[in-house]
Amino acid sequence: MSLAETTTCCETDLTADFRDQFLLTYQHMLLSRVLEDKLGSLYRAGGRIVGGVYLGKGQEAFSAALGVQLRKGRDIYGPLIRDQAGRIAFGEPIIDTVRTYLGTVTGPMRGRDGNIHRGRPKEGHMAMISHLGSMLAVVAGGLFARRLAGTLKDSIGATSIGDGGTSTGAFHEGLNMAAVERLPIIVSVANNQYAYSTPNTRQYACANLVDRAAGYGVEGVAVDATDLAACLKVFRAAAARARSGRGPQMIVGSLLRLAGHGEHDDASYVPDKARKGPAARDCLAVAEQFTLDHGWMNEAEIRELHEEVRRNVDQTFSKVSKEPAPDPFKENWQALSSADLVEGQHEA
Repeated sequence: MSLAETTTCCETDLTADFRDQFLLTYQHMLLSRVLEDKLGSLYRAGGRIVGGVYLGKGQEAFSAALGVQLRKGRDIYGPLIRDQAGRIAFGEPIIDTVRTYLGTVTGPMRGRDGNIHRGRPKEGHMAMISHLGSMLAVVAGGLFARRLAGTLKDSIGATSIGDGGTSTGAFHEGLNMAAVERLPIIVSVANNQYAYSTPNTRQYACANLVDRAAGYGVEGVAVDATDLAACLKVFRAAAARARSGRGPQMIVGSLLRLAGHGEHDDASYVPDKARKGPAARDCLAVAEQFTLDHGWMNEAEIRELHEEVRRNVDQTFSKVSKEPAPDPFKENWQALSSADLVEGQHEA
């Protein structure tokens, strides 16, 4: 089944369970936005951030709506560079994020690797590979290994990619293998209109990027990725289909990246027309308006939540700023997979 039309959320979907998941996911989105705003400010100020900063601004609804469907420690998640909201929804504590960006020895990468490469593989949170498309093969391989070992049970996997990344060989090979083996994996494609500075018109010729799903023999659904309610509806259904044995699920979300490719990029190549189009809606503002319209929160409660999240982020940065950097004289410079560099050695 390939559904090229955009999926929306209707009033009949708004059960108490859906409301609770919506509000929880909205909180993950808000925490991600505030955290990344702080990271961006520190990067621009210079001196503290180790490596680059790649913001998920405008992608939080799509990312978090996937992450919240997964079970940490049971499912497998392979996020991409703009999936801070999804990481939080999956259960990554923000102190892991801050420790990695500030390069402290207490972080999951012990200050030894780029900030976007962090992960906790033993919890099913795969450390990201920068080569676009590669995480699909990693997550598919993890699921296939569990199947061979007889431990797959009702586990599913999920990974993310951008529109440009769907044109890579790694993406094709990984998705083809997942489709042939009918692995329970969700492939989240954030169509943010530009692969760095290359527009959709120079990337693919099909009418809608979700049409590619049919070529692999997998189910595909398109969704307005600025609409949290629609994203939750689509990802909940995709997770249920994957767990029930229906194989890979491709979800394509239409949105516009509301920042440059990274904080080093001003995105001047994006025309004003695109910036004013429907894909450029701020998903956080859309989610907040949805909560107000349905009486789930009032304006005072939203303001209070913003302040609480800012305090949480500031306190986390304050704590991490006092933690030690790696000491080269105490390192043996072996690979991260070696016996004495196992996870948990520097848990705080």
